[in-house]
Amino acid sequence: MSVRPYREIHRRKSRRIMVGSVAVGGDAPITVQSMTNTVTADAAATIAQVRAIEEAGADLVRVSCPDEDSTRALKAIVAAARQPIIADIHFHYKRAIEAAAAGAACLRINPGNIGSAARVRDVVKAAKDHGCTMRIGVNAGSLERDLLERYGEPCPEAMVESALNHARILEDNDFFDFKISVKASDVFLAVAAYQGLADACDYPLHLGVTEAGGMVTGTVKSSIGIGSLLWAGIGDTIRVSLSADPVEEVKVGYEILKGLGLRHRGVSIISCPSCARQQFQVIRTVEVLEQRLAHIATPITLSIIGCVVNGPGEARETMIGVTGGGQGSHMVYVNGLTDHKISDDRLVDHVVELVEQRAAEIAARDQAATAAE
Repeated sequence: MSVRPYREIHRRKSRRIMVGSVAVGGDAPITVQSMTNTVTADAAATIAQVRAIEEAGADLVRVSCPDEDSTRALKAIVAAARQPIIADIHFHYKRAIEAAAAGAACLRINPGNIGSAARVRDVVKAAKDHGCTMRIGVNAGSLERDLLERYGEPCPEAMVESALNHARILEDNDFFDFKISVKASDVFLAVAAYQGLADACDYPLHLGVTEAGGMVTGTVKSSIGIGSLLWAGIGDTIRVSLSADPVEEVKVGYEILKGLGLRHRGVSIISCPSCARQQFQVIRTVEVLEQRLAHIATPITLSIIGCVVNGPGEARETMIGVTGGGQGSHMVYVNGLTDHKISDDRLVDHVVELVEQRAAEIAARDQAATAAE
């Protein structure tokens, strides 16, 4: 299906950098990342969480490195990871050097906060020697004192100035392979800061609303902030910050991208909120389907509608659809057309079978196309 004009998003032109094997910026797909919350020095626990985050679809995984034990464990973590690992560094320049040597693909660091010019040069040299990129991470809650004194409070102008000041330090050291973030827990502040930064430079931007909150609150705030920026064409990689399992951050990140048509992964379920007209238990059915179809990475659209008011119309727009019918018998649609009926007791199992079959067909087709190239 061709993209309708009102759905077109014109992305900001940014330079492209490589975070390990993953491209960020330019015309590369917008990447999704998350961050471990295990004790990094516990390599086994951190590796297990990295794998769970990867299986959820993350393109990049960030790991905090607050001490030498963490950077010592990082080598094993990097070796076990399938996706590039970003080392999160604050203040301690030696941790950045150790993380680069341990195989980190990127260093999250603010060069203005790690001390002298000599220390910055040492970190840049380590990044160059080991093929690391960097992320300058500005947060509204930790702006430099001189900026707060001048502006009076965290504001978009102060955050952009902080980011550009840090960028200039790297540029002065002939280092340009970095991306930038200007995060805040206030959605308005974060969005305005990113808008200002997008106008001020061409570096790739890492989007996020920091300290967004728990699962529901954080999802809503992140969707508003990250979604509005992506809709405006701003952003090259995203991290949804939730006080929840990091795997949930990846899921929400993909839902934001899927909602804007920017990336497609897994099963997209279109379902009604249910009402007295429903002919089967829609809410419970969708809950079970989300769990049983979580392993599907292939982009597939599925509609689950409780009655015939909107069911046929929604089914026409999805690969597979179910519309509730009378007497426990429901219509199944395939490629938008009525195909067959299914009973209540078989509904969930049957839909799972149809989706898995379609995913296998698409995978085989894509594999054949790749082999033919």
